[in-house]
Amino acid sequence: MKKTSAFPFESTLEVRDACLCLHLQRAARKVARIFDDAFRPLGITNGQFSLLISLNRPEPPVMGDVAALLALDRTTLTANLKPLERRGLVVVSPDPNDRRSRRLALTAEGEELMNRAYPIWRETHALIDKMIADPDRLRTDLLALS
Repeated sequence: MKKTSAFPFESTLEVRDACLCLHLQRAARKVARIFDDAFRPLGITNGQFSLLISLNRPEPPVMGDVAALLALDRTTLTANLKPLERRGLVVVSPDPNDRRSRRLALTAEGEELMNRAYPIWRETHALIDKMIADPDRLRTDLLALS
């Protein structure tokens, strides 16, 4: 049964073929699945890896800085921190200079997990780079968009 529509099917094809948002979302989901599979033996997701690695700084960062780096709102960051706190990988503590602010730090267990996760990230990242014609150009273009 053929459906008739006032909206042209050609427009659907145009979006399918040309929409940067759609193509970026699809690529991001594919890359996320690859990293999720790689990190699964450690019991973390690609998003948790990104969050944990973002805490590896000389001084524990404040939540706002981590949220900005990861392009998350503070509520989402707080929700993403909870399972990592429960596992003892991260500690959230008041900022000694501003009690309203919170500082985030890796625990010894979190650092040990990052020592195990980083080689997996490097290996997986190298595989993904090989799937892309010009990975450095892609990184440059993505940074320009963000």
